[in-house]
Amino acid sequence: MKLTVVGCSGSFPSADSACSSYLIEAEGYRLLLDLGNGALGELQKYTGLYDIDAIAISHLHPDHCIDMCAYFVARYYRYEGGRCEPIPVYGPENTERRLTTAYDDTPSEKSMSEVFDFRSLSAGGTYQLGPLTVRTDRVTHPVETYGFRIEHRGRALCYSGDTGECGNLTELARDADLFLCEASFTHGKEDIGELHLNGRQAGECARRAGAGQLVLTHIPPWTDPLTNLRDAREVFEGPVELARPGAVYRI
Repeated sequence: MKLTVVGCSGSFPSADSACSSYLIEAEGYRLLLDLGNGALGELQKYTGLYDIDAIAISHLHPDHCIDMCAYFVARYYRYEGGRCEPIPVYGPENTERRLTTAYDDTPSEKSMSEVFDFRSLSAGGTYQLGPLTVRTDRVTHPVETYGFRIEHRGRALCYSGDTGECGNLTELARDADLFLCEASFTHGKEDIGELHLNGRQAGECARRAGAGQLVLTHIPPWTDPLTNLRDAREVFEGPVELARPGAVYRI
């Protein structure tokens, strides 16, 4: 598998990065995880607008999904070749209604279904997307939110989505070769247990799971990434680094 970080800023875009979006490629198949603020523009640096095979949305906060509205426009009004055929979009229940409401003041429930085939995620779900096996489970966040485990040819990538500490995330990351984990908060500063992780908590989760490598992501512009990097390294002995736009990992 190949992972490309399209955007990794948390809560809103930073001067250097769009919000959460990650491109997974294997055997010519392209899965996009999340499409937050500013990510659609960045995505075009790494793949064609119409080359995505499926999209999975971890949850319906704007920094993870709002550029789906712009992507709808690109697919619906494509100038050459006409309207795009629908591609699968996996997300929480009511994903279609949430996005159509964001796009149109008076949406119809099915107004985006001509280019997106919306499908609901479930806790403990398993999905075969091309050559990729995707497992999902609920994680701890104020809205319905999923973490992902993506497997291909005996290798595994885990993406946390947004979450506080929870056992489901540890199990999704169990023995994963790469653990892409949010680290929004700073250890000793914010303490909102069912909202986000800090760098230390991300490192502790990676250690418990036996992950091979930890990549910290979703760090908001107001959080010092180097502090989170230091805190994670204090509790996790494996390689730890900060996600950055354009970074590529081969798993």
